[in-house]
Amino acid sequence: MLKHLGESSLLTILLLFNRIWQERVFPLSWLTAIVVPIPKPGKDKQDPNNFRPIALTSCLSKLLERMVSARLMHVLERSKWFVPSQSGFRRRRGTIDNLLKLETALREAFVRKKHLVSIFFDIEKAYDCTWRHGILRLI
Repeated sequence: MLKHLGESSLLTILLLFNRIWQERVFPLSWLTAIVVPIPKPGKDKQDPNNFRPIALTSCLSKLLERMVSARLMHVLERSKWFVPSQSGFRRRRGTIDNLLKLETALREAFVRKKHLVSIFFDIEKAYDCTWRHGILRLI
């Protein structure tokens, strides 16, 4: 929708975003979302855990979020803030990178007749256990 706007409209949005950034005042209406529960396929619809919550938010809010995220990631990558083994939430990296590193380490240990120790953490539903009110309070 926004990509079809003219240059003057896009410039107006950019001016709005810059003002929001400078004044540190986020529009309250952008903080509101309509949450639509989508049932997981093949699961019991009576169990609330079998739904994926989809939050519908403002297009402008999403765009500003993407812009801030891109700038922040650029700064964090450039300053080498991430450890080299972190793949999550990074561009051009994924779970397969860590799996390939593990496979390589396994093969090297096998060839050298050595032991390899790996530790895996199951962080399923980690967000459900997060103290969200405390995190939001920090903001």
